Amino acid sequence: MSNPVDRLSSADCMYLAMQRASVPNQFGAILLLEPTDGFNLPGLMRTLGERISAIPRMRQRAMKAPWGCGRPVWIDDATFAVERHLRLLECPSPGDESALLSVAAGLLARRLPVDRPLWSATVVTGLTKGRVALVLVAQHALADGIGGLAVLYALADGAAPGTCRTFPLAPPSTSRLAADAMLTRVRLLTRAMSPIRSALESTGSRSHSRIGQAASCSLSKPTGGERRLAITRTNTADILAAAHRHDATVNDVLLSAIGGALGRYLGECGEHADTVVVGIPVGMRQAATVGDIGNRTMQIRVAIPTAGEPALRLRRVKHAMRVSKRSAPGPISAASASVVVRAMLAVGIYQWYMRRQRYLHCVVTNVHGPDRRLTLCGAPVTDIVPLAVGGGGNVVVTFAALSYAGTLVVTVIADPDPLPDLAEITVPLAGELRTLFTM
Repeated sequence: MSNPVDRLSSADCMYLAMQRASVPNQFGAILLLEPTDGFNLPGLMRTLGERISAIPRMRQRAMKAPWGCGRPVWIDDATFAVERHLRLLECPSPGDESALLSVAAGLLARRLPVDRPLWSATVVTGLTKGRVALVLVAQHALADGIGGLAVLYALADGAAPGTCRTFPLAPPSTSRLAADAMLTRVRLLTRAMSPIRSALESTGSRSHSRIGQAASCSLSKPTGGERRLAITRTNTADILAAAHRHDATVNDVLLSAIGGALGRYLGECGEHADTVVVGIPVGMRQAATVGDIGNRTMQIRVAIPTAGEPALRLRRVKHAMRVSKRSAPGPISAASASVVVRAMLAVGIYQWYMRRQRYLHCVVTNVHGPDRRLTLCGAPVTDIVPLAVGGGGNVVVTFAALSYAGTLVVTVIADPDPLPDLAEITVPLAGELRTLFTM
């Protein structure tokens, strides 16, 4: 039985190509476990290996199709061995949260090899109070945040067993790839007319956001390959209540707080910007299954205010988000952007451009995680810390947020050269959130 043709999307191809950039486009999470009686590391490693191996995409790699046969395809990795992805690591002393974050930052920034499935899982021991952490890292071509949640649920205790199938399946033949590519092109030509017509009809629409260039400031400095992490936590109920009081979303409140925090940071640097331009990945689906964890996101740009009375800032953010979502690029535009990025990478000018880009100041991603505590091998998962990095260039700071069991964790990921003290961001961010909660 041969493997069905499972092609990478245009976005997947872009993310895969960006793996050659100075900073790989990767994301993940830290799961902090509280060991209970009967918990042991060999059992944890064995269980993780079994559960991860039951997720089809976690055993697949991307294969470049022959010339004229369309985009790359996902194929079963005949040499797959979970031991190549799963490892044990001891946290350096003193084994506190700061030390764990340092370990996770190194794992997150380490480039995943493209000749095998694009993920890694590291069990970290030596933490205070006998705790154990699991650091998961995946490339964005493998999954998006919603797909990552599907993987998380599949790893947790009580998950439904995966569907068994023959492994490995043979990759599709060249003739089958060529036929599938031809059929795909015909379908695209048929579907292209409607989006093009809609785009032409909406050219003069005032509902579209008009966001200019991102102003040059301390948030736009050339970055290297190293990253550091810092965390701020808040009660999910508090941020939900603030959002409801102002007819806003949790994301609106978070963005408003981030805008205020970045405004304070720029003020400390002796700079001022009325707005900062933020890139926000927006999911195209509400849920995913382990059989379909691929990337289904698009990115929108939003200019968020950095100063002014908090309630007014929140109203401006709420309006900007609604306008940006209405003006979001369609699939044709997204595919075109992917082609441009891949071409820039191919001719070697992508890094040059990214170190000078004026498209955005930072990236903010926010995912609604499990509302109830999970367990893994009987050990309660007490905390989940989101991770995200990518692109390099001149984007100094990225924000990754995840709600879990009543707590919203916001991770600040930054290059330590232009931003050595992450407290310059996390402290004002916590203050901005407290202010919004009391409005």
